[in-house]
Amino acid sequence: MKQTYQVNKDGFYGEYGGAFIPEMLYPNIKELQESYETIIESQEFQKELKQLLQDYVGRPTPLYFAKRLSAHYGAAIYLKREDLCHTGAHKINNALGQILLAKKLNKTRIIAETGAGQHGVATATACALMGLKCFVYMGAKDIKRQAPNVARMKMLGAEIIPVNSGSKTLKDATNEAIRDWINNATDTHYIIGSVVGPHPYPDMVARLQSVISEEIKKQLNQNPTHIIACIGGGSNAIGAFYHYLNEENVQLIGVEAAGKGVDTQATAATLALGNQGVLHACMTTLLQTADGQVIEPYSISAGLDYPGIGPQHAHLHKIQRVNYDNVTDKEALEAAHFLSKTEGIIPALESAHALAYLNKMEIKPSDRIVINLSGRGDKDLETLTKNM
Repeated sequence: MKQTYQVNKDGFYGEYGGAFIPEMLYPNIKELQESYETIIESQEFQKELKQLLQDYVGRPTPLYFAKRLSAHYGAAIYLKREDLCHTGAHKINNALGQILLAKKLNKTRIIAETGAGQHGVATATACALMGLKCFVYMGAKDIKRQAPNVARMKMLGAEIIPVNSGSKTLKDATNEAIRDWINNATDTHYIIGSVVGPHPYPDMVARLQSVISEEIKKQLNQNPTHIIACIGGGSNAIGAFYHYLNEENVQLIGVEAAGKGVDTQATAATLALGNQGVLHACMTTLLQTADGQVIEPYSISAGLDYPGIGPQHAHLHKIQRVNYDNVTDKEALEAAHFLSKTEGIIPALESAHALAYLNKMEIKPSDRIVINLSGRGDKDLETLTKNM
């Protein structure tokens, strides 16, 4: 990988990244920074993780040629079926990797934050598998709109901790999880669910999700012309882009949530409207006021309802390696219903944002388009059916 696309020895992607942490978290972060590469790259770790990904998660996930979708758009369209992973989304790739890391570091208590609930379910699943205590912070608003995943987490033995501060969504859940980690630094590992947070989390999560693009490379005989993925924090997108960053002939497209429109106050389109600042202990791009106060984001999709973005995405946006755009709630809902009726696949509302981008493209018959279908839509059925 070219150094320009990947993290440097100080934890930065260009001018983005780093670890802007309180002193009490320094020992935890230092421990991770000094050990994560050695552990993750070890033969023992790789063997154990690959076995779990194959036998427990069900990898490799199919790269499905969507025949009717392709006929509609007049090009070859493939869906990377992360929705077929155990637990229903790509999040389990990272959760299993980090749970193995936590065990190597002799941690006995796991905390996580979640928005759509998929990362919470994945973490609760990994903890149940490994016999570790699990505490999941979730905004009160998200608890209501993601009830099926809340029930799944409880069934798996996790304790759900409602967060009633701020907008009662993902940002606030992350804040509370960080506070917990400060207060329980010795025995606790914080499994961050996306490519956000202090170094080494963005790089660590990206490595664990890179299995997605690694598989696409093996499954497609020739390079795709485009890879499209939705972006909140950005883990499924980095996973899909990772092994193609040096392939300059492959157009990489990240799709943010425009909410009710980028010209309204109800949006989560960070790269369209945000600017540089520190959020959740890293330098990145975020939605903020002139005096640096975080602007509350909005999206119909709980997993994209985040005011920032991973620092690697901020860097890739700045150097223009990835094209970032956005689609509205309405466009995402229409795309979800269209895929359901065209291919018999109900996508998560997050993934529907990537699908909706097809309507904004100038598509040629020679195009080979891969869309990362990051999750399934079971958790969103209430919202999807309400907006028929």
